[in-house]
Amino acid sequence: MKKLLLQIIGVLFILLGLFFSLVPGPSLIFFMTGLLCFSFYYPKARHYLKLCQKALTKSCNYLDKKLAR
Repeated sequence: MKKLLLQIIGVLFILLGLFFSLVPGPSLIFFMTGLLCFSFYYPKARHYLKLCQKALTKSCNYLDKKLAR
């Protein structure tokens, strides 16, 4: 039951992320939340979540350096 609920929530967040990638909105947050829900049971989703976290950290560090000038 818990696995099914997490999968439904994960699908919902992934769909919201797709929707917000077409219209202005926080699509990355929804994608990462959907991946987080899937990562409890699927190792591949955990891998993609780590990749997204690394890319987001790298881009935030880049922006911090650019804005500090």
